[in-house]
Amino acid sequence: MSARPRLVAIVGPTATGKSALGIALAERFAGEIVSCDSTAVYRGFDIGTDKVPPPEQRGIPHHMIDVVDPTEEYSAARYAREASMVIREITRRARLPILVGGTGFYYRALTRGLFDGPGRDEALRRRLEQVAQKRGQECLHRWLAAVDPASAARIQVRDVKRLVRALEVWLVTGRPLTDHFAETASPLPEYDVVSIALRIPREETAERVARRVDAQFDQGLLDEMRAILARGVPETALPFTGLVYKQALEHLHGIRGERETRELIVRENRRYARRQLIWFRKEPNLRWIHAAGELTDTQSEVARLLVTAFQR
Repeated sequence: MSARPRLVAIVGPTATGKSALGIALAERFAGEIVSCDSTAVYRGFDIGTDKVPPPEQRGIPHHMIDVVDPTEEYSAARYAREASMVIREITRRARLPILVGGTGFYYRALTRGLFDGPGRDEALRRRLEQVAQKRGQECLHRWLAAVDPASAARIQVRDVKRLVRALEVWLVTGRPLTDHFAETASPLPEYDVVSIALRIPREETAERVARRVDAQFDQGLLDEMRAILARGVPETALPFTGLVYKQALEHLHGIRGERETRELIVRENRRYARRQLIWFRKEPNLRWIHAAGELTDTQSEVARLLVTAFQR
């Protein structure tokens, strides 16, 4: 039996039941939840990020949620540093850390390491952003494809921020971002990580997402956003650019009606789920579980898998 500390990860696309499963496993194995969500780190953005309300957490501690103000920039590298400290502290309390979420980049940063990179070169970034404005973001993507094909394959054409960063790293260091990634190491090298990835059929994803979006609006998503804006948080704050909040903010500006906004958010969620699935399929050492049935069935299957893994 391994004497190394253990970390359990429950990952996968949106609407697969990760949060409920994580809480059920935490109850069974004396665990605590560590969120792996790039928007849930921001305070005040609750409904659109599907944070589990305290009454539904069933007394299970949840970490890496509400850790920064919405005007701060939060990186995957910072997440990996802070989450690794939280995980070690949970282990010191003789509890089982259970990582739960669908942000693949954060998961990779924590379990495989991430290249933090050179400092920001603001002048260079402005020049690259000007290229995108004048010649189109496709120009940046073609440039990146020529110097770092692997990064171009995983970064979408419209993701100007990440295109600029990848090109910045190449121009400053003379080496592609992919080469730097290959030299990274996990911030948790002493841990045995048991990673479970959930998936459900595409049609069930559509149904669950539609129900979730309706629930978000019914729970007061728009009122939550109005309250955030009333506190002085600018519309340029990073969480306002994310899924759900971006489309809902456009609705508040009268760009489209509420029904059309709900439908758009559902479509974007489904696209996001496909991107998540593609990302996690590339991650090594994941144990895939079909989670289309009842939670109790999924819980039992995962619990059996964990018991077997823990006996090694």
